[in-house]
Amino acid sequence: MNWRVICVVSAGLLLSPAALPICAAGAVPDVPSGDAQAFNANPAPGADAANGNGQLMQLGPGDLVSVNVYGQPDMDGDVYVSDQGTISVPLLGSVRVAQLSPVEAARHIEAELISHELLVKPHVTIQVVQSHSQLVSVLGEVAKPGRYPINPGTNVIQLLAEAGGETENAADFVYVLRNDPQGTHRLRVSLTGLADPKDPLSQDVLHAGDSIYVPRAQMIYVYGEVGAPGAYRFEPDMTVMEAIARAGGVNVRGSPRRIELERTQTDGQVVTMRVKGSDLVQPGDNIRVKESIF
Repeated sequence: MNWRVICVVSAGLLLSPAALPICAAGAVPDVPSGDAQAFNANPAPGADAANGNGQLMQLGPGDLVSVNVYGQPDMDGDVYVSDQGTISVPLLGSVRVAQLSPVEAARHIEAELISHELLVKPHVTIQVVQSHSQLVSVLGEVAKPGRYPINPGTNVIQLLAEAGGETENAADFVYVLRNDPQGTHRLRVSLTGLADPKDPLSQDVLHAGDSIYVPRAQMIYVYGEVGAPGAYRFEPDMTVMEAIARAGGVNVRGSPRRIELERTQTDGQVVTMRVKGSDLVQPGDNIRVKESIF
């Protein structure tokens, strides 16, 4: 009678001779057929991006990552990227992952496991649990300026919301500052698309090391015989009377026919002029409502 010996081994087969099971001649240890596809298949290009592991993200010191080695639960776990840019992997020790994407880091660990003859066809996945190296600074007219972690796909609007939103004196655009080997670049991103569908918002994602600067809006100043003297946001095509309305309107002592406007010219000279309510204002104008003479 002929006996056929069948050997079934773990997907993470150890290559050490002592660890190999005794099999009949010609028998080849392999993964069960039902697991072959899961074992050999590489993740789809978009799969890692959907899980926060897109190619835009690079690992760095302080990041908390989850490492999973298929078929080897003893090698799974959450680890921090050290200040030296390494993570500790069972059987391998310290492995450098800094400046690699999670996908690239996983492939690097697989190559190390193979080159050290520890596993056959290892399948490693890495997911970012908490990112502390992928930071963007938010400065200027926001409620909570500071440095904030980003994920692949984070855009300007999402990060402004994370920073508490813009203040009431913020402009309707922001600057994104980005450094690369060619120098520092400044990108102006309009925010008016929130209210104006003709001005779509930028969908460009942020990169680690970017800075967002929210400038102060251009202002006009209304004082004299008005309800609430002070500084107010300039709006395009704003008239003198609209500006005065922002300041609570003309009070009982003021006269809408006695309005003066101070404007600084391009040469720095300040001129004073009489204006009507329908005249347009410019950024930096000082509008004074004078007292009625009757």
